[in-house]
Amino acid sequence: MISLTSPVETRAHHWSAGLKLGLLCFVTGTLFFIDHLVFHSLFLLAIAVLYALPGRTFFKSGWQHLKILWPFILIVALWHLWTGEVQEGATIVLRMMSAVALANLVTMTTRLTDMIDVIHFLAQPLYRLGLNCRALELAIALVIRMTPVLVSKGQNLTWAWRARSNRRSGWRIILPFTVLALDDADHVAEALRARGGLTHLENE
Repeated sequence: MISLTSPVETRAHHWSAGLKLGLLCFVTGTLFFIDHLVFHSLFLLAIAVLYALPGRTFFKSGWQHLKILWPFILIVALWHLWTGEVQEGATIVLRMMSAVALANLVTMTTRLTDMIDVIHFLAQPLYRLGLNCRALELAIALVIRMTPVLVSKGQNLTWAWRARSNRRSGWRIILPFTVLALDDADHVAEALRARGGLTHLENE
């Protein structure tokens, strides 16, 4: 799940988070049992229509976050061109784009607190066994929240490099990106410690 909740209000914003996550799991799982190229092409087109229905702003914001897939698409496409399995490669690419686009669509129309509530509900059996799952809920929330932040900072580093050099950034931004990620992690850890950390969560 890549993006955060979209400020553009849609009908899906009022749907149950559990329902949306359940449908996401079901549909994504179903995609892996279908190998027809035409089906996956039409299915991705249908997802594009879902992105376009709430308006241009929603569409642009949603599909902009899917740019992160291009390196993976390129690798899969080149490999299947090399092996001569073009149709299979195209099916895999379309399936991957559809699955990630659907997950992105769910996060854009679901509040983070609602997702945490679903995780809390699913973890109830573990609570009955005496395990405290608040740390797990917090970790998942942090992953969902920090992923788009890190992606944005990576893009900013790439743009900063392009502004100073005609060469592609490539591996050259890995070190500064790592430093930024560690710095963000340190700030988050300090904020958690200031609020009592995991001990506070366990006492709730």
